[in-house]
Amino acid sequence: EVQLMESGGGSVQAGGSLRLSCAVTGYSFSNKCLGWFRQAPGKEREGVASIYTDGGTTYYTDSVRGRFTISQDKARTMVYLQMNSLKLEDTAVYHCAACSVINPFEYNFWNRGTQVTVSA
Repeated sequence: EVQLMESGGGSVQAGGSLRLSCAVTGYSFSNKCLGWFRQAPGKEREGVASIYTDGGTTYYTDSVRGRFTISQDKARTMVYLQMNSLKLEDTAVYHCAACSVINPFEYNFWNRGTQVTVSA
């Protein structure tokens, strides 16, 4: 059974940083895509960042490029999202998800997510 378990969310002031972690079990990292998307109240789901597990190619939505970094650990059991220079508009529930190797912002399954709240 595939399980994706997020951690690391919380509250931070604008300009601060948070690191989200996703523990992946029951899922081979070989030739896969893993990523993060977010959803704020009243807004559509937004793909944030994805990584191809073989080769490490990364993808970012324009609004976070240069501020967020997605990575995987060498043991290939964890995916991280380092978020720097956080803005008020980054407030959302962030979900770790498996994505399509054809479209890195098309998500196949995900967990309940972790709340990130950025305040002024």
